Amino acid sequence: MTEAARIAATAGISVEAPRAADGVPHGQPVLDRLVALLDLEKIEEDIFRGVSPKQSSLRVFGGQVAGQALVAAGRTVPPERGVHSLHAYFIRPGDPSVPIVYEVDRIRDGRSFTTRRVVAVQHGKPIFALSASFQLVEAGVEHAEEMPVVPAPEDLPTQGELVTEELRAKFANITTRPRPIDVRYVTEPAWVSRETGPRDARNQVWMRADGKLPDDPLLHVCVLAYASDMTLLDSILARHGVYWGTDNVLGASLDHAMWFHRPFRADEWVLYDCASPSASGGRGLATGRFFTQDGTLVATVVQEGLLRILD
Repeated sequence: MTEAARIAATAGISVEAPRAADGVPHGQPVLDRLVALLDLEKIEEDIFRGVSPKQSSLRVFGGQVAGQALVAAGRTVPPERGVHSLHAYFIRPGDPSVPIVYEVDRIRDGRSFTTRRVVAVQHGKPIFALSASFQLVEAGVEHAEEMPVVPAPEDLPTQGELVTEELRAKFANITTRPRPIDVRYVTEPAWVSRETGPRDARNQVWMRADGKLPDDPLLHVCVLAYASDMTLLDSILARHGVYWGTDNVLGASLDHAMWFHRPFRADEWVLYDCASPSASGGRGLATGRFFTQDGTLVATVVQEGLLRILD
């Protein structure tokens, strides 16, 4: 994709894009824009450049930076080596008005494993750092936890059907963004729990890319990394009956780790089962597990987030 095409693809949503029940764009045109966001421009050997969508908040969405950084790492690795883990730190808020430069350091190329380190830079300063490990497919012992028993995604309302006019007005910065990921809530959304009261520190959603993705395995991993930052910290918020943008809650992702266990497609339904074992010191820890519809555990996520209640 040329730079001109990339900028055009990320500039806005076509008027032909389908609209959800609450009027928010979704479907293939919106997903195509996410794919364009992840299609980085190579500007030098091991140096890439990414952009942010025009409809963006005051800072770059953490899942976007993680996904783009993983693309940059993967572009320097042979395709037969799939990513099996990533560990990342969010250092500074990203500025959505300027491009992000991703610098890749080729740490190691071993017989079975490849390691890459990526630093995302804006305004001459690092905003994000990621280490990723890639591995050739190997045989070994096999076991996995079982998927929780939950309703099927087809039996659950869409996110657009859950967002009332009152909620849309209250959380406009969140509920009106275009949705490249179809999310179906199994548990009560944290923005509803704010009204009904605290509940267990758990958040379960079905999610999938809202359209068809190309058959590139790295792209599917990067889309899942993007989506993994969307609802993970909600397990903490639900426990305390608060939500972003209200109740004087200040929050941000601090770090993010993922392990990819088995192959999957990000445009097919996966259950994201999230829970928070602890919150203290202005921080909260959340864990997540991704299961395919047949019950296969395909990825595990851990994230710590900043969660301050302001006076």
